[in-house]
Amino acid sequence: MNLHVDVPTRAQLERLLASRSRSSVSMYIPTDPASQDGAERIELKNLAAEAIRQLESSGTGKGEIAAIDEAVGDLIEDEEFWRYQARSLAVFVTPDALATFRLPNRLIAVVEVSDRFHLNPLLRSVTFPHAAFVLALAQGSVRLLEVVADLPPSAVEVPDLPADAASAVGKSSIKDRAPVGRIQGSEGQKVRLRQYARRIDEALRPLLNGLDVPLILAAAEPLESIFRSVNSYPHLARSSIQGNPEHTSDADLGARARTVLDAIYAEELEATRQLYERRSAEGRAASDIADVARAATYGAVDTALVDIDEVVPGSIDEQSGAVTFDATDDAVNYGVVDEIARRVLLGGGRVLAVRRDDIPGRGSVAAILRYSI
Repeated sequence: MNLHVDVPTRAQLERLLASRSRSSVSMYIPTDPASQDGAERIELKNLAAEAIRQLESSGTGKGEIAAIDEAVGDLIEDEEFWRYQARSLAVFVTPDALATFRLPNRLIAVVEVSDRFHLNPLLRSVTFPHAAFVLALAQGSVRLLEVVADLPPSAVEVPDLPADAASAVGKSSIKDRAPVGRIQGSEGQKVRLRQYARRIDEALRPLLNGLDVPLILAAAEPLESIFRSVNSYPHLARSSIQGNPEHTSDADLGARARTVLDAIYAEELEATRQLYERRSAEGRAASDIADVARAATYGAVDTALVDIDEVVPGSIDEQSGAVTFDATDDAVNYGVVDEIARRVLLGGGRVLAVRRDDIPGRGSVAAILRYSI
């Protein structure tokens, strides 16, 4: 079973954040890449029907409703599209456009209608993408793997990547005698291994430049320490996959890489919670929705943790940040927590879309502030 994943890029996310249309429909449905019974399409059809009901109740014009209904209907009938799915599907549609993203994490079914898109569930995939590169490094071979969600690891072609340590330094063996005056024995081998590691680092630079995906090293000593000493990529994971990767299959490397990724994200989340506690003691943290909404409107939020599942219907004043809570969801209001996340991101802050249990105080939102307000 393979997943087809297309998590939004930063540019795509920014377009969704900035989008404004009085008839904006956001739908999320759990999907199963092995399913062939059409259950997902039925779920999407039901969500679309609820969206249309809300649009009709709000007095939306028949032309706009028909355009949305037609766009979703075309997607439902697209057999080729439904052949390739991941764990969840996000659909964003207005009378003028439709965008979809197939996501690696499992989300609950939800439909939201407003003048902006509901993005908190989507942010989970951006917060913790569960993607990485694995550099399987040994004296006799080196290979780069890409690991994404539950997909089998895939080999990545890297131009100019050395085949092995000996060829990287132009020798038949790194045990060859060095020129007169050079270090011999084990020290000489370390010199050659360091040269090998530099060639690898140089080959990886064009591929990794500008990315923030973790690079996980699979290597035994002394190569592990040697590569770390010459590595120039800032997102090399602190934890490695131990042992000679020549004796480990790609599938096993992928499984062990996901364990490293889980630890990376758990450490990041714990560090954020600890920072929240310190800032709370300094008066630079907030967990009340109204307080966080005001801070986000003023650009005072550095980092926000938001519940990806909860929808709190209402609205936030564009100027003051004052929150109006509504009892029910409709096509006029929107998710207040979702709007907080949007304002934080547009203000240059960071948003971690997590489960409620991971939020300090276990509320809907918690924020670390740039300054007291």
